[in-house]
Amino acid sequence: MGMISENVRRILAQLPPGVTLVAAAKTRSAAEIEEAVEAGVGVIGENYLQDAQAVHPVVKLPARWHFIGHLQRRKVRKAIEIFDMIETLDSPELADEIEKRCAQASKTMEVLIEVNSGREDQKAGVLPEDVPALVREAALRPHLRVRGLMTMGPRTGDPEAARPYFRRTRSIFEELRGEELPDARMEVLSMGMSNSYRIAIEEGANLVRIGTAIFGPRACSRTVTP
Repeated sequence: MGMISENVRRILAQLPPGVTLVAAAKTRSAAEIEEAVEAGVGVIGENYLQDAQAVHPVVKLPARWHFIGHLQRRKVRKAIEIFDMIETLDSPELADEIEKRCAQASKTMEVLIEVNSGREDQKAGVLPEDVPALVREAALRPHLRVRGLMTMGPRTGDPEAARPYFRRTRSIFEELRGEELPDARMEVLSMGMSNSYRIAIEEGANLVRIGTAIFGPRACSRTVTP
């Protein structure tokens, strides 16, 4: 059994029932992705369209593909050809572009609204107080299926520091779920990465995006235009 397989099986054994593991596969090879899928991963997450275009046609094992990075409108047409869910919807303009491209392709796209829970100027995502309006607006697009929320939270060395941001996002999620919006389903709460997923699960995440803890540290980083 390879290192990736061992890591996947260890993490899956630790996850509570109902929590989905997304293997964040940024810059990883098709062979590495296939090893993760063989070990039990059902969802592959990609931050960059170029990376997904390189490996998606080569990976032959069945899996769902989630886009988990910042998506530029000019790349939506290509993105909807690959992905089953876009976790990073953060503006009406992006919603309009996804709707237009999905209508042309006769496809519906599941989306999560990305919440800038840390109010970081350099981060994508909608501010917490603006989330309900975007959820309602996106839900009106007939080719979009709003399924929930996603947040990154500020990156710090201490996983515990992410807890207030996860808690705030969970609070918005529960408020929206309580409204029982007719065109949006609050079912997916995507929070937490390799260093913080345990905290995220404690705060209600039912989807966690894990890369390094599965694949190990990247040998080098690539400069890729998102």
